[in-house]
Amino acid sequence: MTDYLPDAYKTFRERHDGVASSLDALAATVDGAGPLDVRSQRLIKLGIAIGRGSEGAVKSNARKALALGVTPDEVRHAALLAITTTGLPAATAAMGWIDEVLGTG
Repeated sequence: MTDYLPDAYKTFRERHDGVASSLDALAATVDGAGPLDVRSQRLIKLGIAIGRGSEGAVKSNARKALALGVTPDEVRHAALLAITTTGLPAATAAMGWIDEVLGTG
């Protein structure tokens, strides 16, 4: 579940290794630029992905959160919290994507 990478992402990394490496370096710099622990960072990134309505980013951040020890209920709660900010349709879509990652959808 947590090792899954979409084919499009793998192809991008193969074709544009320099760009992908630069993005990795930027991500590491941004992640280390503040006081938030990695668990909090991942939940925030999940919330941003839900707000953007990005299926791939929601699934990726859900998988990464689970790998960090975030519980399935905590991941689902992130989607539930999105209802009042992004609306029920966006939050419901995110819940469905999260359930796919969890194998319950």
